[in-house]
Amino acid sequence: MTPSILVVDDKQSLREMLDILLTREGYEVFTAASGPEALELFKKNIFYVVLTDIVMKPMDGLSLLKEIKTLRPQTEVIMISGYANPDTAVEAMNEGAYDLIPKPFINKDLIQVIRDALSKAEGGPSPALEKPPFLFPDSKPMVGQSPQMKKVFDLTWKAAQVISNVLITGESGTGKELVARSIHENSPRKDQPFVTISCAGLPETLIESELFGYRKGAFTGALVHKKGLVETAQKGTLFLDEIGDLSPNLQVKILRLLQEKTFLPLGETQEQSVDVRFICATNKNLEDEVMEKRFREDLFYRINVISIHLSPLRERSEDIPLLANYFLEKYSKLLGKEIRKISSYALKILSQYHFPGNVRELENIIERSVAMERSTMILPESLALATYKGLSSSGKDQPLMNLPTEGLDMDQALDTLEKNLLLQALQKTQGNKQRAAALLKINLRSLRYRMLKHGLETE
Repeated sequence: MTPSILVVDDKQSLREMLDILLTREGYEVFTAASGPEALELFKKNIFYVVLTDIVMKPMDGLSLLKEIKTLRPQTEVIMISGYANPDTAVEAMNEGAYDLIPKPFINKDLIQVIRDALSKAEGGPSPALEKPPFLFPDSKPMVGQSPQMKKVFDLTWKAAQVISNVLITGESGTGKELVARSIHENSPRKDQPFVTISCAGLPETLIESELFGYRKGAFTGALVHKKGLVETAQKGTLFLDEIGDLSPNLQVKILRLLQEKTFLPLGETQEQSVDVRFICATNKNLEDEVMEKRFREDLFYRINVISIHLSPLRERSEDIPLLANYFLEKYSKLLGKEIRKISSYALKILSQYHFPGNVRELENIIERSVAMERSTMILPESLALATYKGLSSSGKDQPLMNLPTEGLDMDQALDTLEKNLLLQALQKTQGNKQRAAALLKINLRSLRYRMLKHGLETE
């Protein structure tokens, strides 16, 4: 049976365009020029999905939504609007709208939203709630479907089956400790300790005493014997985070620990043997550090038996929706909020953002959005609190866009940024071009020129 879709809009040109587009996709399409006309059709036919504009007369889209949900709650209603008032958008989501699509929309994006809505209307799972592919479901999940993450999954699984040393590289926030924990939790040592120490930002003497422990009287204030983290990790795994920040002196001691499997607590004269599996991580390029004589070459080769590299999030954008929905489910439960999904436009904004703070920043944005959202769906306005102010998870100002290592098309990147800022200004001013131009500190003529350039306005 061909799914039936009802399109409601007071503009004939848009109705005709959507009729042609959706008919070409194989749907049976009905159109209505007003809310009352749509209700007459709705009472005589079964529609799985309704696309309706919000601003219409004599019945607006919000009133139509309420009537439809009263008559047939299982019908999914997609709201379409040029520049919806945020309060109206919140009310629409709370009344059960499936999604809110801003004008102008990209046809393929709209078709995907319709497919997702049909899947739910016909009894399938809500796409936002589908479980994303991840490795090791019994441990903290590693979410992703990009080729880069599939390679990480494969290497992580292989590393878990052996006792060789592992070096995990990648920018801050990419999930290096998560990979280390997954290796440990799926290895024969999973029932033994997993011990972490950060080599960054701690004085050399403190790191040494934390690692190796000390004996009573080893230094002023050493009033009792203290077991070090190496000894604590006996039979388990020791994770040395940011090993690239170790001092030359500690590099020598770590090298001996790796080679001889022995260590010397401070104040002790006899070395102790230890059985520990070593996993190291760094956000530095250790090969460059070796070339610059800041990191020992022999230590580098000792820790780099199995190498796992985590790509930055901006280089695997296909993982962003999966991660965003995973964090949505996590924080909706944690914060006691009934938020069903992330709007398609909000997901598009996230997918275009460069995430200088990587996965950690995305998690921070979703947590904050869940906490701030008033409706049952994450809307773009909630994301803007974090995303478009360029805030990292640390709360410090960050550049809106980082330059990837392989470079980028600067003209295309600037065009994308300009279009996003135009859309934000128009949404904030509910389509008032004069006020939007004032927000962007440009004149009205310049605003119209830029809107025409990006297809946001026709001649």
